[in-house]
Amino acid sequence: MSEQVVSLNGAAGGKTDPQPAISIHELDKADKRESSSVTESSSLVELEESIDSPSLWPWGSSSKKPDPDSIATVRSVFDDPVLAPYYTPKPEYENAHRFDVNERWTVREENTLRRAIDWKIFLWILVMFFGLNIDRGNLGNATADNLLDDLGITTNDYNNAQNMYRVGFLIAEIPSQMIGKKVGPDRWIPIQLIGWSLASGGQFFMHNKTGFFLCRFFIGLCMGGFIPDAVLYLSYFYTKREMPIRLALFWFVDTISGVIASFIAYGVLHLRGVAGKPGWAWLFLIEALISFIIGVLSFFFLVPGPTQTKTWFAPNGYFTEREEKIIVNKVLRDDPSKSDMHNREAISLKMLWTSLNDYDLWPIYIIGMLFEIPASPPKSYLSLSLKALGFSTFQTTLLGIPITIFAAINMLWVTYLTEKFHQIAIIGFLAQVWVLPMLIVEYTSAGSVSHWGQYAVLFFLLGQPATHAAQVGWCSRLSNAVRTRAVSAAMYNITIQLSGIASSNIYRKDDKPLYKRGNGQLIAINIASMASYILAKVYYTYRNKQKRTA
Repeated sequence: MSEQVVSLNGAAGGKTDPQPAISIHELDKADKRESSSVTESSSLVELEESIDSPSLWPWGSSSKKPDPDSIATVRSVFDDPVLAPYYTPKPEYENAHRFDVNERWTVREENTLRRAIDWKIFLWILVMFFGLNIDRGNLGNATADNLLDDLGITTNDYNNAQNMYRVGFLIAEIPSQMIGKKVGPDRWIPIQLIGWSLASGGQFFMHNKTGFFLCRFFIGLCMGGFIPDAVLYLSYFYTKREMPIRLALFWFVDTISGVIASFIAYGVLHLRGVAGKPGWAWLFLIEALISFIIGVLSFFFLVPGPTQTKTWFAPNGYFTEREEKIIVNKVLRDDPSKSDMHNREAISLKMLWTSLNDYDLWPIYIIGMLFEIPASPPKSYLSLSLKALGFSTFQTTLLGIPITIFAAINMLWVTYLTEKFHQIAIIGFLAQVWVLPMLIVEYTSAGSVSHWGQYAVLFFLLGQPATHAAQVGWCSRLSNAVRTRAVSAAMYNITIQLSGIASSNIYRKDDKPLYKRGNGQLIAINIASMASYILAKVYYTYRNKQKRTA
């Protein structure tokens, strides 16, 4: 491309750039660090092509680091005088006053600001996610303290309670997303947190199967939509390339919260007998109190968006005017569709239907239905399985910690690999291959393996490199409008919950103690999951070729 210096006014109506003229070549160099060209970025279905860009991860980048004082602004549709008018933010977009097609910033400014967003926005999202995970994941620790015997329920009842949770979750998922889009995630997410903390705390008082079912249902009902709302909220501040590492950390907190919850459980379960209550009842109550406090604080710490950050304790806002301009222009240059809707604008039923009919997202939904099932029943039954092997209540609690840490590490590096090689489908396939040998051992030799040998099998099975975080980012990348991004996140999460309902019915009472029939079913689903990744890869390769030649 030539070195000629041109005016980059785009849709700004011919305004004079207040900064020195920037050549197309300068923007091209920045563009290679961030994304493909204007034409390709708007046409490709799946971003699986390798791009020469410095890693946003703290390790593993072989790319040469850019000059910190070089221009970080990337080319976009706003630099095309023909396309720019179609993508200029509409006046009602809440950040429109900070949009400027001529805005330029350096790599140093962008990196500094990214760290500020991480501390001021993303960190509290992680705290809220911790509040979610301690309340939805404490059931496993509770079963180690004889929950089933105390309530007089069977393993089938336990499975049905898990289903009640997921049914509540499914019922709430899309309505919750639509409410969150209307009132804003900054208002709706704290309400959800407080709601599920109250429902979770209610488990302190349950004493029979009916109470157990009701509590699990209302916990799911209040939690439904939280993750899609949080992902949509983060998309207001981050580009598509910045999201995967944060989503990886999002689910890293999921696994680490399991470690923290195990230590909490180890102490709290010793309260059995206090006030005549079992240890699991105190566990539910104390962890519900933690999430309740997080929910109340979230009303104060969450802000509506990048240019709406002034609060009573931060009267000047979280960001300067200059920083607000960089956030808004960086995000819109990466994805102009993010200005399609106001952050408190509702999704209409017509918009919902249009988003549901975006068939390019369906392969990801199919993957979501399958990929977690092979390891899900062994994970749900981990505490029961370890106790059946002869480990004590407290040994069972502690033995879950190494598995959780191993899974967290694997999830981080596999997400990094999907970003490095831009091959989510292939890496997802390989992650399913990881699971197959352990399932075969469970199916053929579970009764003949020693206690510690069985623990080793579960260690590698449940510590699989999960591609969940990468797939959430994949779904967001394929969503070409705010409404689609909101709905697709909910739909993907719905498929996850549907897979949970299916998985909770695989290990049955009449299949105890080795669950040979169930493990055979898991092997079949594991193979089907591998096939779904391969078919998705073939489909997106075809669609990309189709888009390029159109």
